[in-house]
Amino acid sequence: MRPMQLERLLHAQGFGSRKECRGLIRAGHVSVAGTACDDPYAEFDPGSLDGSPGLAFRVGEEAWRFRARAYVMLHKPSGYECSQKPTFHPSVFTLLPPQLLARGVQCIGRLDQDTTGLLLLSDDGQFIHQWSSGKKRTPKVYEVSLKHPVDEAFAATLLAGVQLHDEPAPIAATACELTSPTTLRMTLCEGKYHQVKRMVGAAGNRVEALHRSRVGGLTLDPALAPGQWRWLETADLQQLADYA
Repeated sequence: MRPMQLERLLHAQGFGSRKECRGLIRAGHVSVAGTACDDPYAEFDPGSLDGSPGLAFRVGEEAWRFRARAYVMLHKPSGYECSQKPTFHPSVFTLLPPQLLARGVQCIGRLDQDTTGLLLLSDDGQFIHQWSSGKKRTPKVYEVSLKHPVDEAFAATLLAGVQLHDEPAPIAATACELTSPTTLRMTLCEGKYHQVKRMVGAAGNRVEALHRSRVGGLTLDPALAPGQWRWLETADLQQLADYA
């Protein structure tokens, strides 16, 4: 990227309007690479062409690195809606810092309010479209807790396909394995409404808890507690794509 004026750089990262960013800089609240800077028009190389971390700077007590695009992994907790305008529960966007909200990050697909696990967000429209498209048939792995104990025949039923209401043909899991008598790991490549719950119901059981553990080749970071987020780094984006 070309060098950017400091006020533009902060604005691009979600630290406020350009006027607000100028005020922060002139008030002495900003340092770049460890050195204080009170000139909003000073130019710096952002050092990031994609979502990789670039120039390090600090605004007040907030340490940040420039990223041309935001790619984020969130460990979604239960009881949150994947909506900017939630109806009955808090929004997952309340779990993110204001800088990301100012950049307009969006959820890539959605998880039900009672479903936990891996949720991806970005401000890159092309990336969002790519990974939201059902045509891409991205595998998604779910850890499913069942109300009633099952055996291998139940997994075989889901692999063979079950008939869902309003679907013209049976829908099958891409992979399904029992991990205990009342839990299974299920992989789907579609993104139909309440698909896991509806498939389990059609097979004669009920979902008690649902957790998404993987999207594509990317697994939820075990270091992230429910409600925590982190940036997706270059290696993460590569893992996301490596699922064939």
